Formats: sequence, C-alpha cells, structure tokens
Amino acid sequence: MATPSGEHRVVLNDEEQYSVWPADRPVPDGWWDAGFHGSRDECLDHVARVWTDMRPRSLRTVSTASTADGPAC
Repeated sequence: MATPSGEHRVVLNDEEQYSVWPADRPVPDGWWDAGFHGSRDECLDHVARVWTDMRPRSLRTVSTASTADGPAC
C-alpha cells in the first residue's frame, strides 16, 4: 500500500531513542516502527511528548544512594 507523500513514521531503536522517518522508505537496520504515523510535524510533536529522557538507555542509571545527607565519604 502506497503512503501519501510527506507522511512520516516514528521509529525506535534498542537504546529507546526515537527518530522520524519517511513512511515510504524502509525502516533502517536496528530501528523499528514505533506505531505512530502522520505528518513530519505530528511525528515530531509525538516524539516530544513521549521521549522525556533523550539519553540512550545504556547511559541512564537509577541512583540507589540518597543525596539528602550529602555525598558519601
């Protein structure tokens, strides 16, 4: 099925990073369709709403130490 000219899709990789890709082009290796399609601006708006932490997943850490008491010595 052909997609209208100018339609885009949101793609996602293993590091949970999002990108906007033309819908009429194959999804690049290492990325998959995240399920949102629309105009480029609609896709960018969607990414801005859902991608709250732009760091790759491998760089995100959850701190288990409390910083309320200051740095540990």
